[in-house]
Amino acid sequence: MLKKLVYLMLGLVIGLSACGSSGSANDAGAIRKIKLPMGYIPNIQYAPFYVAIERGYFAKEGIEIEFDYSFETDGVALVGAGELPFAVASGEQVLLARAQGLPVVYTFAWYQQFPISVISKADLNIKTPADLRGKTIGLPGLFGANYIGLQALLFSAGLAPADVSMEAIGFNQVEVFAAGQKDVVVGYAGNEPLVLRSQGLDVNELRVADYVQLTANGIITNETTIAKEPGLIRAFSRALAQGIQDTIANPEEAYTISTKYVENLADQNKDLQMQILNTSIEFWTADRIGYSDPQAWENMNNLLVKMELIPAPQDLSKVFTNEFIP
Repeated sequence: MLKKLVYLMLGLVIGLSACGSSGSANDAGAIRKIKLPMGYIPNIQYAPFYVAIERGYFAKEGIEIEFDYSFETDGVALVGAGELPFAVASGEQVLLARAQGLPVVYTFAWYQQFPISVISKADLNIKTPADLRGKTIGLPGLFGANYIGLQALLFSAGLAPADVSMEAIGFNQVEVFAAGQKDVVVGYAGNEPLVLRSQGLDVNELRVADYVQLTANGIITNETTIAKEPGLIRAFSRALAQGIQDTIANPEEAYTISTKYVENLADQNKDLQMQILNTSIEFWTADRIGYSDPQAWENMNNLLVKMELIPAPQDLSKVFTNEFIP
């Protein structure tokens, strides 16, 4: 089980760069420079952060963001060790970290729904999770959000992992599927199915979020920052919430802003990039941006226990809080 847990900690979108100092508390009026592990390369899906910077929302809060896109170290571990105040992380990573004694806390739900899908060739006629029985499914590996989402989907239909065959194919879902090497793959709803359709392939898609509510990507901090700098957490949350709101209200403008941050974005297929952005917006939209759904945490907690990735349910009162969201 320890090996599984370590793989999951390393496998999701959280492997990040070696950190420098995150800075100490600044004097009044000074700018706080914060290195933020993003867990992935520059991408249109980070538009809310880019918008919040360009619109001056972070600057208004006295914050200067340095994006950290590298994969050399674990953002969750850095935050847990107090080396950084924030990182982007998914809900299961927080539960896994807490199970290992890391004092990380989830303070802002960026994604309101778990963004994983199972993609299949249309002629297989896979319309419900139960139709996955007996199928061979390609996914990056037995770790991370793809693995978590697939198992949640199977359990929702009363299936067990043994009812399918899981094959690790690396992060090559599009290439493997397009080449006909796998007829069923797991990927992000805002990426793989859109790319495959743009290539003229006819696919069916099962979104995990249509069958089970799980906590997805958001902002984490640590217990020390909560105790000593609650104002910093509120400031960060206000700025990001405004960036999300503006992106939802005007995706076209968010795309234009993102071209300044994502190299060669302007040279890529704009229609596809806008589809990716608009699909991502579906997962961000909420009545109260940043709010963590307690039931989603209960579901994720129980799922990880069922998967034997944590030994027992974690104390959710220490795992997440809605105290700091606007």
